[in-house]
Amino acid sequence: MATIAIIGALEKEVAQIKEELDGAQVAQEAGLTVVSGELDGLTVVATTAGMGTVNAAAATQHLISKYAPQSVVFSGIAGGLNPRLHINDVVIGKCLRYLDTDTALIAESAPELEEFASTGALVQIAGAVLKDHGFVDAGVLDTAAGDDPKQFLCGTIATGDRFVTGDVMRDAAIEATHADCVEMEGAAIAHIATKNGVDCLVLRAISDNCDEAYDAFCEREFDLDEYARTASSITLDIVRRIAAAC
Repeated sequence: MATIAIIGALEKEVAQIKEELDGAQVAQEAGLTVVSGELDGLTVVATTAGMGTVNAAAATQHLISKYAPQSVVFSGIAGGLNPRLHINDVVIGKCLRYLDTDTALIAESAPELEEFASTGALVQIAGAVLKDHGFVDAGVLDTAAGDDPKQFLCGTIATGDRFVTGDVMRDAAIEATHADCVEMEGAAIAHIATKNGVDCLVLRAISDNCDEAYDAFCEREFDLDEYARTASSITLDIVRRIAAAC
């Protein structure tokens, strides 16, 4: 039976996924709570990595080393950088770039890359699932979809180890990466997956526009739950689509 690994940075980003697994079992491993079970004929292992590139990389490597998944899927929330995107729109990480890392030095080691990417076949599956959920491709926006449709974009995700807030940090992130959204884990997930030769998919629901401090951001508990549910429900349907293709 094929295995899919699902990772989130925050517990709210993977809680719904854990609830959907049949025969779920919980294990404490490498500082992680790992839940394993079945979903539509696939074995799924899911965990909350914690925030930041080190936590993300460590969790990814552990799941790959122990469970040998065919794919790693990472979903959650991010700050929007592209003015065309709105709160609760989704970015599929066609390209993932580090924000505050000397990538030339990183690329001196395998896999010798300065930027990373979600696997093409998984990007296509994610796009099809998002369309099924009523999202419109922002790259080919159909004006007939309405004045303010839900959108997704196969774009660029920036990853850094600082919470981006305020015009100065936001503008610096855009200048450095030309990204559509910014977060703290995606490039590290794709980096480790690529290093191990494992397929990966990173997608993010926009939760804010990098215009509020972290404390204020956390106070919007209801909103954050909604955005996390958006990402989780999409992830579940992506896994189901992968299962159907196996």
